[in-house]
Amino acid sequence: MPIPTIEWVDGRIHLIDQTLLPNEFKQIYCDDVESVWEAIKSLRVRGAPAIGIAGALGAVLGIWKSKAELKKVTDYLATSRPTAVNLFWALTRIEQTAEKHKDLENEAQNIIEEDRARCRAIGQHGLNLLRNGDTILTHCNAGGLATSDYGTALAVMFSAHESGKNISVYADETRPLLQGARLTAWELMQAGIDVTLICDNMAAQVMKEGKIQCAIVGADRIAANGDTANKIGTYNVAILAKVHDIPFYVAAPTSTLDLSLKTGDLIPIEQRAAEEVTEGFGSRTAPEGVKVYSPAFDVTPAHLITAIITEKGIAHPPYEESLASQGD
Repeated sequence: MPIPTIEWVDGRIHLIDQTLLPNEFKQIYCDDVESVWEAIKSLRVRGAPAIGIAGALGAVLGIWKSKAELKKVTDYLATSRPTAVNLFWALTRIEQTAEKHKDLENEAQNIIEEDRARCRAIGQHGLNLLRNGDTILTHCNAGGLATSDYGTALAVMFSAHESGKNISVYADETRPLLQGARLTAWELMQAGIDVTLICDNMAAQVMKEGKIQCAIVGADRIAANGDTANKIGTYNVAILAKVHDIPFYVAAPTSTLDLSLKTGDLIPIEQRAAEEVTEGFGSRTAPEGVKVYSPAFDVTPAHLITAIITEKGIAHPPYEESLASQGD
């Protein structure tokens, strides 16, 4: 991103309001812990690494402004969204830093700088999986908007493009909040990468037509066995890729690994408001009073994942071994 997705400016959190993209580019300030919680919950800031950064900066802001006990602040921020493990990882780091009587603002800045380096490394490792002329399918948004500035899944595409490889991308729109249409298409166009937008239910057809050489997605939490939670609809893409004999890659920093969970069955899945489905972006598209089930994430079983790209390299099955060697 030419402009940081989220940063610390003069004792306040400065971030891009992603709910307004692509129609309006606006940066906002969060001045207290409550506004940080709201920004995470409402998806003004989103993407597992970016949520982790928001949590770390929010913890610092919370104790500065309210003089509250750090544990109360981190516990409060942890209630904003349950699935992305990066949030809890970052909050734990801030708590551990406080226990060592070290500077919390400096630690939050370290988390930002580490994320930037991790994303660049993911891109460098992943670009070796792409050939000149490849077309990649991606789901949701795992670009600079989801991290400090470069992305995870999109980092692979950015790196390949910057290295001179001629690649193209098909981006799923990603219902119900259209992160693929609003954010991924916008980022790729900004970077000068050829991108084609499709509805989620078109993925099978473009694979059948031979238009896709691989799929690359991000992740919100990865269990010890490689089961991966990501935006709802990712599991569909993985199944389709398997049927069409297309490699399915996950790109994520090691801060997204949760080796304490043996399988993805233990990953908590966030449930979102019915209105996001029935009245998306202010226009009613379903009958008043209809029942809605709206999980924000699904879990892709490890056996559908060809490889997992982290900043430490490319992990292959069996993931119990390869991920264990990469865990922080």
